[in-house]
Amino acid sequence: MPINSFVNYPMSWRPDRHTLKRPIYHSIASLLEQDIASGLLVPGTKLPPQRELADFLDVNFTTITRAYKLCEAKGLIYAITGSGTFVATNATRSIAISKDKISHDCIDLGLVASFEQSNSIVAQVARRVMHRGNIEELLNYNDPTGMPHHKLAGLSWMQAFGIQANINNIAIASGGLNALVITLFALFEPGQRIAVDVFTYSNFIELARMYRIQLVPIPGDASGMLPQVLDNQCQLLDIRGIFLMPSCTNPTTVMMTDGRKREIANVIQKHNLLLIEDDIHAFLTAGHLEEYKQPMYSLLPDQTIYISSTTKSICSGLRIAYIVFGEKFKERIERAIFNINVKTSSLDAEIISELIVSGSAAEIVAYKKELVQAANKLFSTYFPQTAAEGHPLSFFKWIPLSGHRTAAELESELLQQGVRIFHSDWFLSGASTPDKYVRVALSSSSSLDELDTGLRILKQHMSLD
Repeated sequence: MPINSFVNYPMSWRPDRHTLKRPIYHSIASLLEQDIASGLLVPGTKLPPQRELADFLDVNFTTITRAYKLCEAKGLIYAITGSGTFVATNATRSIAISKDKISHDCIDLGLVASFEQSNSIVAQVARRVMHRGNIEELLNYNDPTGMPHHKLAGLSWMQAFGIQANINNIAIASGGLNALVITLFALFEPGQRIAVDVFTYSNFIELARMYRIQLVPIPGDASGMLPQVLDNQCQLLDIRGIFLMPSCTNPTTVMMTDGRKREIANVIQKHNLLLIEDDIHAFLTAGHLEEYKQPMYSLLPDQTIYISSTTKSICSGLRIAYIVFGEKFKERIERAIFNINVKTSSLDAEIISELIVSGSAAEIVAYKKELVQAANKLFSTYFPQTAAEGHPLSFFKWIPLSGHRTAAELESELLQQGVRIFHSDWFLSGASTPDKYVRVALSSSSSLDELDTGLRILKQHMSLD
């Protein structure tokens, strides 16, 4: 089609063909990235069909395909079969959630912390460890994947969740997020696809973007991800892996039923997917909720990277997590640890190990369960209908929204009233959805009184819709 034919033709994006340089596909991708970053193309914008854009720019159709794929790998755009290509919801902002840049006067219902009131128990054990005669043995480069007795303590900890493994197939990482970094770095290549829940862990979305991993959102219900949809997507797309948080999905609080785990496991086996099982909430589920039977690792030990972090269960400041993996992943996981961490602090691992072996970790968990039960009970007085849904001991809650305010407007208005929350847009792994939510952390406030104040302000503000 001649360029003049497009003079009055409606197109959502009209890059200047005279600015294109070789390689053309790379130049088109750069222009698209610039226009997304500048705000010229806002999230949700439907981009021109590839053939239409190729005609407009007078280039080969495959050139546009390569440009779109480059931007899709960066997380800037996403494609829906039969509907088109769109600008991603979080294309222009970081969605990594942290404690950074928040006022001390603000009630934090955003970051899911770890009920830090129990850290006095950790401090007592840390002082005991520091007075031992073997401290110097913990301060070197030895045992980069973890000292044997630290791994044995980790195995003892995970045994309650149903994990049986050899210590040669365990490595210690600097927290759950670091374990995810190691897994992606070791076992995935840029451009590969990983299936995830529609709403998933925001920091994993950010990591995938950094590593140029494409996320494929799969819808779910109250029992977890839908196996038939996963199966269909695996037949349509070359999906390499799947990321799940079966014990309590962040942010939706969904706990996968055992039946759903088995159904998903069948699809994983059928398509030879690599499962990343982020099981940081197992301590609130295994042995405490009757529906819990086993981790997915037990169903798929040769296809699973199992991650158990102690940051929520024991102490957030001691960044210790355990990675459990099959023999075929061992060399690549260990090489990634050497190149990313060199090693995780043996001193931190020693303190966590002492907490586990001495029984203090179990004491901390029991205390945190009391705190989270009280927090959930308080939450139910303000949001009784929502309180009955999802995991009953979750450190966070997922509240549906009915108003028409944007995520930025809602967050900004509440922040002005001294409360921080996160809108569901932070957790979107792909296309925007008509359903909107707020994730509310119950574990970050310093007391029940502070949590009560924050929930009251949130309730009042949401009632204005």
